Amino acid sequence: MSKRISGVLSPVVTPFKSDYSPDAERFVRQCQWLIANKVGLAVFGTNSEANSLCADERMQLLDKLVEAGVDPARMMPGTGCCALTDSVRLTAHAVKLGCAGVLMLPPFYYKGVSDEGLYRNYAEIVERVGDARLQIYLYHIPQVSQVPISLKLIERLLKAYPKNIAGTKDSSGDWNNTKATLDAYAKDGFDVFPGSETFLLAGMRSGAKGCISATANVNPAAIHKLYANWQSAEADAMQAGLDKVRGVFQKYPMIPAMKQAIAHWSGHAGWARVRPPLIEVDAEQAAAIIAELKALQFSMPGLDQA
Repeated sequence: MSKRISGVLSPVVTPFKSDYSPDAERFVRQCQWLIANKVGLAVFGTNSEANSLCADERMQLLDKLVEAGVDPARMMPGTGCCALTDSVRLTAHAVKLGCAGVLMLPPFYYKGVSDEGLYRNYAEIVERVGDARLQIYLYHIPQVSQVPISLKLIERLLKAYPKNIAGTKDSSGDWNNTKATLDAYAKDGFDVFPGSETFLLAGMRSGAKGCISATANVNPAAIHKLYANWQSAEADAMQAGLDKVRGVFQKYPMIPAMKQAIAHWSGHAGWARVRPPLIEVDAEQAAAIIAELKALQFSMPGLDQA
């Protein structure tokens, strides 16, 4: 890709049918709604329930998006798996389709692994995919994966594969780590995306390329507005407004809470379904989420109706 992906990206929530199979048609419409709101697609991220989807399911959904005319240049699918061969297969498929990049978790089952082991994993993926178009964004989410991506590992990978290691998503929630990454590598073309719009304004002021945020699933236009106007006099007030909306969702299990909001504003109750082992919010929580959001004058205009 001659121009790298930037801006606000959403780890798109995955709708499931009553048998827990992915609802491809509804997934495509949700992605089209996000694109219409100027948000890119980090499909198969944490909030997509990606690690509850097998490789074939991810590839099939990606194919459906491309077949529906969604521009792959707006996509950064998650392709990092515990099995090296799954990572290679998913990554090669995304590159073949023309995706702007791939968001790559480290292999996360084994804990306490060394930087050497992680380096070998990423290096092997680059070598096996063997495509100059490959753009890898390293996914740092240590509170979930328990396998951190260190600054030293980033440095080593950049030296070995400067054309393929494009950036990182820092979902640690630790601004000091995000800032250290920006200070160390952003000036050399390594693209840093904070993993929440909570750090969007601070990130942009320090050289970030945007953010990849769960709540871009439900509040895309407002988050993009801050991205597009981060240098304006209203930027701090916009950030405060985003934080209030995110604060509602963070009070509850994030994935089922967002799906409950989509179910409410789309009128399609099936949107609330999550794949086991996750469970939906209960009726009391569901009512509270919607009430708190309405109190903030929150809405989801243009959302696909059931």
